[in-house]
Amino acid sequence: MKILQVVPYFHPHVGGVESHALALSEGLIKLGHEVTVLTTNHTNALPDVEFFHGIKIVRVSTLGNLFNTPINPGIYTAIKRMDFEIAHLHYPPPLASFIAALALVKMRKPYVLTYHCDVDIPVPLGSIIVEIYQSTMGRYTVENASKVIVHTKTYHATSRSIWNTEPAIIPSAVDTTRFHPGKYSPEIRKKFHNAKIVLFVGRLVHQKGVEFLIESAKYLDHDTVVVIIGDGPERARLEELVKIRKLEHKVFFTGKVSHEELPEYYASADVFVLPSTSRLEAFGLVITEAMACARPVVVSDIPGVNEVIENEQEGLLSTPMVPEDIAKKINTILHNPELARKLGENGRKKVLERYEWIKIARQVEEVYSQVVSSSKR
Repeated sequence: MKILQVVPYFHPHVGGVESHALALSEGLIKLGHEVTVLTTNHTNALPDVEFFHGIKIVRVSTLGNLFNTPINPGIYTAIKRMDFEIAHLHYPPPLASFIAALALVKMRKPYVLTYHCDVDIPVPLGSIIVEIYQSTMGRYTVENASKVIVHTKTYHATSRSIWNTEPAIIPSAVDTTRFHPGKYSPEIRKKFHNAKIVLFVGRLVHQKGVEFLIESAKYLDHDTVVVIIGDGPERARLEELVKIRKLEHKVFFTGKVSHEELPEYYASADVFVLPSTSRLEAFGLVITEAMACARPVVVSDIPGVNEVIENEQEGLLSTPMVPEDIAKKINTILHNPELARKLGENGRKKVLERYEWIKIARQVEEVYSQVVSSSKR
């Protein structure tokens, strides 16, 4: 099958949607499909066309960026020139999927839409802007999709934008050959003087709630450190918060780490924390990466991410934006080695059963087959 993926940002840009689309494309290629990714040349300095891991990447120039959304009308023309059987749109950021939907409807080509999460614009009147978009362009994109894919049942049930759809529930996934307990690194432990490591991985943006993890550090034992992996627009503010709270001895920023090092950090941590505060975090791929490394996790009790942790068998749920509760859940795990071991084992087992990429790629492949078959009737 010739498959077109439309992704607002893609490799080498790093993010949850980008990682998902890349791994899905790799999985589909392993299943024998031909995959092209249409995306934005977000720096206007990348090659217009290149091949990466067997994926053909086609980039269109951008006219700028608004609320982390590339303005890329060239997607419309590019799609109309392409040869494919089915398109798969990834949302958000929102504009690319809408422009793609316009072209696909005009061409009478079927498309699948993965609704990764709701849109949030953290500025004055941001909620009004989102409401206008969702009731116009967003509605058009969703209603014209042959099938909508959502990562969890709870997110579908709590998102007004997709209430009226009957989606396929297909989670994101993780590369279990890359992320596994055997990646433990004594060197990483030594780097932090063999202290207990509380790990966060992700972009440093407001919806990740990293400030609340930092605030929780003052309630943790003296032999425990918080290690924050990632970069982003909030980094300077978060580093200043660490100084204000006099936590320089307890909270450490690594910036981005290499592809090879990331699994080692996960496997070497004592507990992983995702303190998200917003519906922009609909699944939390980093949770499954930590679970694949048999690490216990502490996760915000918000729709989507809380479904990954069922009945607290793989980790503990914390109250969003409450540092004391985040610390309480971290300490519960750190003070109970047997609980930590059991949570980690359960997490690894669950990932192997449900979240391996080849299994997820087969589920998406089945959706494609049903959509293409229906479109030919």
